[in-house]
Amino acid sequence: MKLLTAARMRELDRQAIEDLGIPGVVLMENAGRGAAERLARCYAEFFPGPVLILAGKGNNGGDGYVIARHLLNWGWQVQTLVLAEPSAIVGDASVNLDILTRMGGQVAFVPDEHRLLTALDELGATRLVVDALFGTGLCAPVRGHYGRAIDWINACGRPVVAVDIPSGVDATHGSLLGKAVRADLTLTFAAPKLGQALYPGWAQVGTLEVLDIGIPATLLAACEEDFRLVTAAEVGPLLPARPATGHKGTFGHLLVVAGSRGKTGAAALAAEGGLRMGAGLVTLGCPLSVQPAMAIKLTEVMTASLAEVDGALALAAGEALRDLWRDKEALAVGPGLGTSEETTELVRKLVRECPLPMVIDADGLNALGPYPSFLRDIPDLQAVLTPHPGEMSRLTGTSVADIEADRVGAARRFALDYRVTLVLKGARTIVALPDGRVRITAGGNPGMASGGMGDALTGIIGGLLAQGLTVESAAVLGVYLHALAGDRLAVRQGNSGLFASDLLRELPAARAALAAGEIEDRLC
Repeated sequence: MKLLTAARMRELDRQAIEDLGIPGVVLMENAGRGAAERLARCYAEFFPGPVLILAGKGNNGGDGYVIARHLLNWGWQVQTLVLAEPSAIVGDASVNLDILTRMGGQVAFVPDEHRLLTALDELGATRLVVDALFGTGLCAPVRGHYGRAIDWINACGRPVVAVDIPSGVDATHGSLLGKAVRADLTLTFAAPKLGQALYPGWAQVGTLEVLDIGIPATLLAACEEDFRLVTAAEVGPLLPARPATGHKGTFGHLLVVAGSRGKTGAAALAAEGGLRMGAGLVTLGCPLSVQPAMAIKLTEVMTASLAEVDGALALAAGEALRDLWRDKEALAVGPGLGTSEETTELVRKLVRECPLPMVIDADGLNALGPYPSFLRDIPDLQAVLTPHPGEMSRLTGTSVADIEADRVGAARRFALDYRVTLVLKGARTIVALPDGRVRITAGGNPGMASGGMGDALTGIIGGLLAQGLTVESAAVLGVYLHALAGDRLAVRQGNSGLFASDLLRELPAARAALAAGEIEDRLC
């Protein structure tokens, strides 16, 4: 599902108005009427109100005036508070405010904190609140009486409907501009906005519905595919085929290089992840001293003993690894390897020399070091990197806070710079592709914030690579299925105390549900 930035939405409006000649007041009418119709249906039990509409001085407020007019026509009781002087309302918003007042709409102007608080104190029993304060153009922190209005909305205890976007949410980055409305329902126009799909903005949105306001489909179709919210309809076709005549060789052989003394669990989860995702064969290459335990723990996984120093892989394991990758289709490297000097050097050598498509995680990422410029020098590199914010901080030399402040930007810049596919894990996992496109996964839950979940994802993506998917497709589908399996578990078990091994056992059923078309996409 296409996601629009604030700038792209402005350009879309401009093209509709200036290039195609659709009057802005027509788009505003369509937006307001559509929102009023949806509000009236969703909250029919609250009829006839009263409904309170809090309107700003811009076009978002204009949408609010249209909503007020149509609700009044349908018998609702509506009061509109305009947080500006009458002279500040211009353009299409002024046209609709004038219509509303001429038809007898109850409108009060509250351009300062004193008048706003007085009006709110004098309100009767409002049953429903409409937020039409700020639209997608807001880019500065909310201040003054607008901030007090948002505080009142969030404390009012009534259902809140946001027009286009909850006021105070940055439409591009999803950040909160000082403070933001917490909506129960957001009625957005033309297409979802990027900031509505990103944390923390998405937590303010409530249920998100997209309304058609008459922008021609040709304009929407022509929008660049830079940002998309991943849906079942999009990733379902990526699932590798499972022909009836297939055998274990048909579905690929994954080599997992992982584990060290004291960190065998990570290696086990990555290896099992590859099998659970459908790879026909998985071989785990691990230090000599841990191989016996891994052979017992992983019944279905083959194991290979590799040279070690003090329980971690040694540089001398390189030749054996070269022999191991020769008959494999994909490589997963990193979980539980440790960060000894020889292991770090071995990983860098493996990434440089192994021709297989690969997924690099955990200590594999740590081995790349900050500013891993050597990645640019590897011809035909096919790599998925899967950092959490801490690992991303070490890769880029920037703070975790800076990365979290612009997750999409951080992931996108790295993917473009190093020509890799970058999976930035966390709430709303980001998949940034080497050409600058970004895919965002809506799934996942707090129960997945536990040890081993990232190791499982490494194996999942590796298993898809082994089955012949491109690095881009394996990353997008792997992240989606990882989140889907976690969400299915949370429905049954709650979102606390979930194990990565639980998720892996749920994975085949999640894949089957996706293949059968049983997954209902969620926007937020």
